[in-house]
Amino acid sequence: MSAPGLRAQMANSRGLWRVYVVLFGAAEWPTFEWERAEPVPTLAERAQALARLGYEIAPGCCWEWIEASEVPGDPASQVTLIAAAQIQPLPDGDTL
Repeated sequence: MSAPGLRAQMANSRGLWRVYVVLFGAAEWPTFEWERAEPVPTLAERAQALARLGYEIAPGCCWEWIEASEVPGDPASQVTLIAAAQIQPLPDGDTL
């Protein structure tokens, strides 16, 4: 069963791709990093990273991409691409 609103996000920060599980109220969010800027992690790599964190993509869901400006409202600001997907815990808390 999927936890309502449980999401993973992925972004490139300081030359590294990072996927993390958004857990509001938690002191630290579960995170996995790829030590590369390119290429963008594949769907299989993202699934493996989420599994290492104890999660999987929720049934029927997929990754969605959005653009965010580093300086909101400034059209000359560098753009950051962020991917997000609804996730759920792996059954029985399994991890890779």
